Amino acid sequence: MFTLFTDRYGGVSAPPYDFLNFGDHVGDELSSVSSNRDALVARVGPTVFMNQVHGDAFAVVTSSTIATPTCDALITTVSGINLAVQVADCIPLLIASDGVVAAVHVGRKGLCNDITQKVLTEMVRLGGRNFRAWMGPHICGRCYEVSQDIYDEVVAKYPAARSQSAQGTLALDLAKALYGVLDSFDVQVDPSHICTHESPDHFSYRRDGKTGRSVGVISL
Repeated sequence: MFTLFTDRYGGVSAPPYDFLNFGDHVGDELSSVSSNRDALVARVGPTVFMNQVHGDAFAVVTSSTIATPTCDALITTVSGINLAVQVADCIPLLIASDGVVAAVHVGRKGLCNDITQKVLTEMVRLGGRNFRAWMGPHICGRCYEVSQDIYDEVVAKYPAARSQSAQGTLALDLAKALYGVLDSFDVQVDPSHICTHESPDHFSYRRDGKTGRSVGVISL
């Protein structure tokens, strides 16, 4: 079993996507994105990406040559296939179990759409046991400032997400809410203490607007 979280270094993309951008939907030169993805494949092996839409759909991957699925989580029981999730503030969640792994895009909408619960339920159906998860770098509860309506929507379902920004305004801590979801499935969690908004080594949409995408990668 293999896991990896990238930062922004080591690729060929020009500013503001400098340097290791994997997103092909953010305005970067597609040739640069292809070079960055090719370098990843050369390093870790065949890798499946997603067209992420902040939804609740997942795809069960049985071949690395499939067309890129439109979804926000990938699951596989096949060794040697790397699953990649792209982020620039959302939580890149990698989940491993006995014989099943998943890569999950957990943003505010994904959290409220219960994508993690749906993925774990499918992993159990596929024979998954003894779960462990890794949260990659993501925006922290001090930096994820939101409006009143968004705050109310999320904390109504996940009270643990309540947070406050450094300025004392309403904010959300998605990771705290996600811990509760994972705990309900008895998943051991390895957290990240890197905030993408605070770290110049990571892409942050909230901080920069036009920017690249890092990836979390997992395989059996």
